[in-house]
Amino acid sequence: MQPHVTPPTLLRTPNFVVDAAAYILAAGRRAISERGLFRLGLAGGNTPKVIYSAMAADPVGLPWDKVQITFGDERCVPPDHADSNYRTAHQALLSLVPIPAGNVFRIRGEIEPDQAAAECESKLSAVASRFGEPRYVHDLLLLGLGEDGHTASLFPNSPALEEATRSVIPARGPKPPPQRVSFTFPLINASREIVFLVNDPSKESVIAEVLQGQHPAGRVQPVTGTITWIIGEK
Repeated sequence: MQPHVTPPTLLRTPNFVVDAAAYILAAGRRAISERGLFRLGLAGGNTPKVIYSAMAADPVGLPWDKVQITFGDERCVPPDHADSNYRTAHQALLSLVPIPAGNVFRIRGEIEPDQAAAECESKLSAVASRFGEPRYVHDLLLLGLGEDGHTASLFPNSPALEEATRSVIPARGPKPPPQRVSFTFPLINASREIVFLVNDPSKESVIAEVLQGQHPAGRVQPVTGTITWIIGEK
C-alpha cells in the first residue's frame, strides 16, 4: 500500500506547551468517543516532559482507564535511571493520573535488547489481533526530532532504518547510552495520526529538510494517517 498524500499540517505557536497538551488531550477525547480507547505513543527527551506535566494538570483531563500508553523508543537502562524515557513520563504524567498499570506498555530497558523488543512487539501484536489489525495502530504517536534528523531511535545510517517487517527492534545511537529499543517505520507509519513536537528554533532548517523527505524523520509517511507538526515560536 502506498503512503498517503495528505500534506503535513504545521501548527506554529508561541504557547507551545499549553497548545501541545490541549491538542493531545483533544485527540484523546475524540478517539475515546469514536472507538472507546485512546492508544497514545509517547516520545522521549526533554521537550515532551513539560507537555506531559501540563496534561496531568489539566482540570478536565481524560478518562485514563481508557488510555493505552506506549513508548516510541527506550534507552537500555533500568526504569529508575535518569536516561529512561519511562522514568521521565512516569514522573511527569503517569504517576499523577489514574491510569491502570496494565495500560502502560513499558519497554523494559533493563533486560536484553532483543528480549525487550520481542516482548513489546508481542504485547502490541496481541492488541492488534483483538482489533483485527495486521499491525498495532496508534491513535496518536508523538515523535521528536534530533538535530541530525533522527526520530525515535532511528538514526542516520542505522540498519534499523531498513527494517520492513518487525514493529520493535534493538537499535543503536551515537549518544550515550548507545543501546536502544525503537519502534520501526512500519509500526510508526501504521498510526492514525503522528505529531512531531519541536520547540527549538535551531531546528528550522532540519524541519524544512524533513518536509522534503530527507533524513530518517523524512521516512515518516503514514499509510492512511496524518502528520501534524507542533512547532514552538518565540
